[in-house]
Amino acid sequence: MSDHPTPQRALSHIRVIDLTRVRAGPACCRILADNGADVIKVEAPEGLDPNAGINGNRDSHDMQNLHRSKRSMTLNLKAPEGKAVLRKLIESADVVVENFRPDVKYRLGVDYDTLAAINPRIILASISGFGQDGPYAKRPGFDQIAQGLGGLMAVTGIPGQGPMRAGTAIADLSAGNFAAMGVLMAIIEREQSGKGQWIHTSLLEAQIAMMDFQAARYLVDGEVPPQAGNDHPVTTPTGVMPTADGYLNLGVAGDGQWRSLCEEMGHPEHATDPRFATVEARTANRPLVREILEPLFMQDTTESWLERLEACSVPAGPIYTMDKVFADPQVEHLKMAEPVSHPRRGEIRLVATPVHLTRTPGGITHAAPDAGEQTDAILGELGFSADEVTALRAAKAV
Repeated sequence: MSDHPTPQRALSHIRVIDLTRVRAGPACCRILADNGADVIKVEAPEGLDPNAGINGNRDSHDMQNLHRSKRSMTLNLKAPEGKAVLRKLIESADVVVENFRPDVKYRLGVDYDTLAAINPRIILASISGFGQDGPYAKRPGFDQIAQGLGGLMAVTGIPGQGPMRAGTAIADLSAGNFAAMGVLMAIIEREQSGKGQWIHTSLLEAQIAMMDFQAARYLVDGEVPPQAGNDHPVTTPTGVMPTADGYLNLGVAGDGQWRSLCEEMGHPEHATDPRFATVEARTANRPLVREILEPLFMQDTTESWLERLEACSVPAGPIYTMDKVFADPQVEHLKMAEPVSHPRRGEIRLVATPVHLTRTPGGITHAAPDAGEQTDAILGELGFSADEVTALRAAKAV
């Protein structure tokens, strides 16, 4: 299926038509591609898409990380000849992924009913900004908008200093993850029914789902979570502690961990003090707990504290910039930076897949392709002759 030979992988029998752009949809397809699916990234021929460079140029870090392990073909979805090619693609495919605004798929003829009439086994995965219908359905989706609408920004940041966005595209990426999960569930169900189905999610739904216990605080108890800065919202002492030469993350959740911390810091009396002896008491006295701990942590370096706290089984960790993340011995052991050969940039490193399958492992097979790099090969697989490919190019359908 691919001109990049790979070992047997979990999804090597699956073909995916990737009609997506920006981040959420490409992230979904990246998961499938890294696990062996033949993901065909369909792109507009040069000059037809005014937003073609929205993620940067083809060799940029973002494009390489989002579109590795895929193949690319160009196709004009609005031209009659292009539509005919798309029909052939649909006949050969298992999954179509799109993240157009909800109404666009119907104009392009890639809605589920149209696709299922061509291939009843097809699975359509749709990712929108705010849902397939409802009052916000036609609004353009954007990660930070979903972060705000979904409640994340209201609980992020220092109390009193206004809302704060997360430092990565959490709504986009979680929507992509949930869409990939939906695709896999639909593939499994299809083994029983023999039929495809439409699965869809949105940035807004994904963001609310990612709020998890913070959302449940409101739904179950009627409590509106406030900002808590670097502290954990409901237990203490957790969060960022200053040290003699920087900072560390502290994660004391249970009373046993609290007692161990007090012993290590040379103040066992705090462990039995009624103001601090239980999670509830410490949370009620959060400012006083921090007032006591901060001067003690500032008496030693971050590295020393990490060694001391590990020895007494108190959860703690460093706070890294990205260069230090990938220099950490555990991260190196996990091989989270995967080398890939690129025709112009040489060997580059991309973020490795974080899920390990022992018998059919996933992984990056190749760098992101150039736009249309495999167009002729894919058309050949679909049964188009060399003359027919020439005619498609003349018609600017590919």
